Amino acid sequence: MKDNKLGPYLAVAIGVLAVSTSAIFVRLADAPPSIIAFYRLLLAVVMMLPLILWKYRDEFIKITKQDWLYTAAAGVFLAFHFIFWFESLELTSVASSTVLVTTQPIFAFIGTYIFFKERFTSGAVFSMLIALTGSFIISWGDFQISGMALFGNFLALMGAVTITGYFLFGQNVRQRLSLATYTFIVYGFTTVTLLIYNMITRESFTGYSDETWIYFFVLAIIPTFFGHTLFNWALKWVSASTVTMGILFEPIGASVLAYFVLNELVTWSQFLGGSIVLFGLALFIFSTTKKKNVRVINKNT
Repeated sequence: MKDNKLGPYLAVAIGVLAVSTSAIFVRLADAPPSIIAFYRLLLAVVMMLPLILWKYRDEFIKITKQDWLYTAAAGVFLAFHFIFWFESLELTSVASSTVLVTTQPIFAFIGTYIFFKERFTSGAVFSMLIALTGSFIISWGDFQISGMALFGNFLALMGAVTITGYFLFGQNVRQRLSLATYTFIVYGFTTVTLLIYNMITRESFTGYSDETWIYFFVLAIIPTFFGHTLFNWALKWVSASTVTMGILFEPIGASVLAYFVLNELVTWSQFLGGSIVLFGLALFIFSTTKKKNVRVINKNT
């Protein structure tokens, strides 16, 4: 595979297409956002279980108490990432939500600055200001349409913040576990967190249409396995910055799909603001390429 130069880039391209479907299937599923998140993760865990029992079960005895705690914390943050982001898709457009939740590399860099003393470069600060300007343009335009759309944008940003928490707690544990084992455990804690959340909010776990159940399964398969599994596979041959740059095309793919599937138009403020955000993020990634701790590619959307 070392001579296969096209394969990893093709995998990234397919992965981007796969994760671009996530927002669409969430909108199509006729169920509360937290229930959609719960079944997406539960079904993913169930589908991974045979592989874990067959090939990776011995890894569990090597996991330390601290690693269990950190992985549990990562799972809780991932659960609330899904809650915030899926809820935002109920209130604002696919274009606005996916663009804003894609700002996660910036929050990750802020997190590494706070916890790991990473230093900001002038290029990183400048690019963050550009992305922030684009976010304001999107939010201002959506506020003209609906105050709830503005709140949806806020929830999308909270989705970016919480996925950063997932990254910060999980990155150290991930170095000592295989991808399959780590993902299985994190998804397990995420599923339990979503179960408790839905019980507290008294959401119904049954009574959904056959079509909605199909969307639950599709969410567990396409964006989860064909999306992020391919991203992680590609990391063996391409840099994390390359994969992260590829993920920046997710809002574009999601917006195009939303236009054809949901008849959702992109407003001028969303187009202008989204373009500025993605440009700022591209500059940010280029300016932080050599920062070894900025490896946020496990977005799990």
